[in-house]
Amino acid sequence: MSPIFGDVFTEIAVLLLLAAIIGAIGVRLKQPLIVAFIAVGILVGPSALGWVSANDQVDLLAKLGIALLLFVVGLKLDLHIIRTMGPVALATGLGQVIFTSVIGYFIAIVLGMDAVTALYVAVALTFSSTIIIVKLLSDKREVDSLHGRIAIGFLIVQDIVVVLVMIGLTALGEAGDAAGLGLEAIEVLIKGGLFIAAIGLLMRYALTPLLHQLARSPELLVLFAIAWAVALGAAGAQLGFSKEVGAFLAGVSLASTPYREAIGARLVSLRDFLLLFFFIDLGAGLELATLGAQVIPAIVLSLFVLIGNPLIVMVILGFMGYRKRTGFLAGLTVAQISEFSLILGALGLSLGHIDADTMGLITLVGLITISASTYMILYSYPLYEKVAPWLDVFERKYAYREQLVDRSMDANEVDVILFGLGRFGSAMARELQQRGYRVLGVDFDPNLVRRQDGIAYTVRYGDAEDPEFLASLPLEQASMVLSSVRETPINLALLHGLAYQGYRGQVAVTAHSTQNAEKLKVAGADHVLMPYADAAAEAVDTLIDSLASSQ
Repeated sequence: MSPIFGDVFTEIAVLLLLAAIIGAIGVRLKQPLIVAFIAVGILVGPSALGWVSANDQVDLLAKLGIALLLFVVGLKLDLHIIRTMGPVALATGLGQVIFTSVIGYFIAIVLGMDAVTALYVAVALTFSSTIIIVKLLSDKREVDSLHGRIAIGFLIVQDIVVVLVMIGLTALGEAGDAAGLGLEAIEVLIKGGLFIAAIGLLMRYALTPLLHQLARSPELLVLFAIAWAVALGAAGAQLGFSKEVGAFLAGVSLASTPYREAIGARLVSLRDFLLLFFFIDLGAGLELATLGAQVIPAIVLSLFVLIGNPLIVMVILGFMGYRKRTGFLAGLTVAQISEFSLILGALGLSLGHIDADTMGLITLVGLITISASTYMILYSYPLYEKVAPWLDVFERKYAYREQLVDRSMDANEVDVILFGLGRFGSAMARELQQRGYRVLGVDFDPNLVRRQDGIAYTVRYGDAEDPEFLASLPLEQASMVLSSVRETPINLALLHGLAYQGYRGQVAVTAHSTQNAEKLKVAGADHVLMPYADAAAEAVDTLIDSLASSQ
């Protein structure tokens, strides 16, 4: 940073205030914060006010943010989605990546770029923003819709591809030229195999028991998750991959544990805060003078992303037997480039494969496509109504796949989400399960979670008071949320969080006094269970029936 404010702390404070103000303006304009943060970087960078330039403090925070981003992506790597969606996630994800990269490469060549630069630009155009898409789908309550599941499925495929691309680019950078890439690739594969094998052994024998112990303290669990992400990121960099790959594998290593949702929910805010510095640093490094020369190429490439990416998704989904409406709504989710595209460009810049002008071009395409696609997704239904008559070519006469996927989705639904797996909660879970209801159990006690292993219903570790954790639950599927937790403040927080998430099903909570029961009803509970009073009433009814039958 420049010394204009006297010390780093004051400059960071000014930076954060500007980010908050411009971020608020961006939210009012219904724009993702990525756009606002890059704008902050441009504003305070050398091209505008000159308050901030690249520096060690911001760079370190940016690197930590990228590591946590890849960690959370790995943590949420749900291969179950890919399996349940059948071949559609792989076909659409890989098909779109191949189409965009190949056509994008030739467009870049026509625009006068050399082969390496064109390759970077083409690959950067292929990846869509998982963070932005999931956020927009969540806001519209469409995560569990058919097109939402398809979109999340091929976004996961894209996330895996981008990690593989980063490994390849790092290997090429280490080799120095294409001639040495073969030997470098073999060395990377050997190191990578040993690295993954070591992580696999830790997953099999150490990580889950360790997390059971650490989960006794939520703060310690989060601290370990951050330390694990950064440590494996550093190990990945030392082994010649990249810190991003190491952090991604750290997330994958914890993805199969019952603590992944709780860890991910608690890291979301920290991840977003640290990524702020990456996007500010990126914006501060842009030269507005050079961006002017990139406007025409940026517009051409942006139109390709905004139109071409949705078209190829509609072609693939139509060929596989989906309706044109599903193809259109899913296709809109790939009409932008992602934060990974910017990270990929930054990696290429650090390796010397591309120059600052190319990085500026990629960033400009990102600003245009992210801004435009946000409105396209927000107003997807009115937009579909206008273009639907011209989309018949993307639909088979018999959209057979929709029915098959609907049955597959139904087979994985949850009827009741139950908070609290103590004696009362476990008994209710078993009773509900025996009566044919599909139950998802949630508890904050790692010992209770561990004891549930091997039972008929799924169990997650999580906090009913954490709104980010509630957002990770399949609320759209559940017809009832049930809490056996006796503490009234926790139940009040749960009711508030469910209302914030827009949950429309029935909510039943537990109370141990009439006064608390009234508070919970006022807060929105549909049913209030009073175990002792209910059990006493049921026992008396049983005794009276027995007396009546004996007379």
